[in-house]
Amino acid sequence: MNRSASRPAAPAASDPTCAALRSLTIQADALALIYIAIIAAIASATGAYYIMFPELGALSYDVLRRPSGRWASAPVMLAITPALTGLIGTAVTRSMPYGLASVLIAVIGAVAIIVALRSPIAPAISAGLLPLVLGVKSWWYPPGILFGSVLLALISLVWKRYATGLCALDAADAVAPAVHHRFMPNYLWPLGVLFLVIAAVGCVELTGMRFILFPPLVVITYEMFRHPATCPWANRLLHLPPACFMCAAGGFFLHAAIPVAALAAAASMAWGIGVLRLLRLHVPPALAVALLPMVMTRPTILYPVAVAIGTALAAAWFALFMLWSEGRSPEPA
Repeated sequence: MNRSASRPAAPAASDPTCAALRSLTIQADALALIYIAIIAAIASATGAYYIMFPELGALSYDVLRRPSGRWASAPVMLAITPALTGLIGTAVTRSMPYGLASVLIAVIGAVAIIVALRSPIAPAISAGLLPLVLGVKSWWYPPGILFGSVLLALISLVWKRYATGLCALDAADAVAPAVHHRFMPNYLWPLGVLFLVIAAVGCVELTGMRFILFPPLVVITYEMFRHPATCPWANRLLHLPPACFMCAAGGFFLHAAIPVAALAAAASMAWGIGVLRLLRLHVPPALAVALLPMVMTRPTILYPVAVAIGTALAAAWFALFMLWSEGRSPEPA
């Protein structure tokens, strides 16, 4: 039997639904750029640089592109989860130096909040690790994140009503299909994330390149291990390191070249969106990688190199772990 014959035909370019989808995708990207520029402008004007939480780029991109997706479907969790994990990260940073113990406490604490709340907002893990990586000790960090996430949640509610009134906006699913028939038992995925964090911290200690364990890397890894059957980049592992490297390199150079914070943020995010479209890869945390130089003290050219090393490590570890776990764990009926 010809399998291709059983598949529904792709919509023609002249299909009104296809045209509406393209239009909404463009509008969603434009709105995400405007949102991140406003956040960067507020952070620059107030001097509270921690308001410019890089994962807001990832969240706004996915929430606006996929108003029926997991992140957009939980506006309350979208508003509060990053601030709660940021609170844990701030407390750890104020009481412990950077190292394996503090990193594990920050990551495990953030994941525990997500699991306890049943929150789908995985980028909140980055909010818990970011203070430790950057040395942020201000108690204003969680409220700063709360401001941006609440604003995004409100925007998402309005946008969802507008977008679903025209057509379903799930372009990312068409670009990067899910990984089919992958399953991981609940007792295994935490081990996968935990061992990756330990290995990444070891690489940081050996090389002195702290951004091998860049905060969005834990989000990327968590999504792959926690949702291997639906994570849109889990079946594009070879594309993951170059995508994150290109986003990091572009963000680094644009941050250095553009002195206006709002323009630099919008340009960095636009660059990241362009990279993802070029590679036909839906990995929103890569946009946080492009925005991360905005909150670093003195980023250097080693930043994109460290990002490439960390992402390659995560991709290789996930592939090996899946081979091992699938060999010993039967699929659910």
